Amino acid sequence: MKQPTRDPSKLYPHDHVMKWVVLPLIPKWITPNQVTIFRFLATPFVVWALAIDAYAWSIPLFLFVAFTDMIDGSLARVRHQVTEWGTFFDPIADKMLIALSAIVVIVRMVGWWLATLVIFIEMVIVLGGLIHKRSGNVLSANHWGKAKMLMQVTGVGLLLFSAALDGVPGLVMAGVIVLLVAVVLAVMSLVTYGL
Repeated sequence: MKQPTRDPSKLYPHDHVMKWVVLPLIPKWITPNQVTIFRFLATPFVVWALAIDAYAWSIPLFLFVAFTDMIDGSLARVRHQVTEWGTFFDPIADKMLIALSAIVVIVRMVGWWLATLVIFIEMVIVLGGLIHKRSGNVLSANHWGKAKMLMQVTGVGLLLFSAALDGVPGLVMAGVIVLLVAVVLAVMSLVTYGL
């Protein structure tokens, strides 16, 4: 059965907003792959800041590094700089950020069960991507995967705000619900790619 494919250079709806609001602020010499590499390099600092409970700057840092996912993808599509390397490694950088943040934040605020679920689903997606790459196909993210990443960032963000505000119960519950929605979206992403 032929796997569904999406033209990796086709713009998503948010790319049109990014084109006029954010991308003009990014110098032409910065490439999407450099932004992805930045996310790889910045993730350990995010995790360290989260681990030491430095919420005053770990929350903005986490949100900024997560936002670079939107930046590098939009940059690649709008400036016609889509590469096979970026298509493969951009999602790995996202999964590294989410998985490591999950170990620190979700375990502390909710428990191992949810962190394990989030990390497991991310590892299945990475494994599926490796299988496709080995067979000569590099799949770009689909709408389900984009929505999943947004929900994961939102869920972790809600848990972080709850921790910064000394454990507001409503924020913890909202974070758990959003992260469970992200798991469902991840499964939908896997199903649509036939993994």
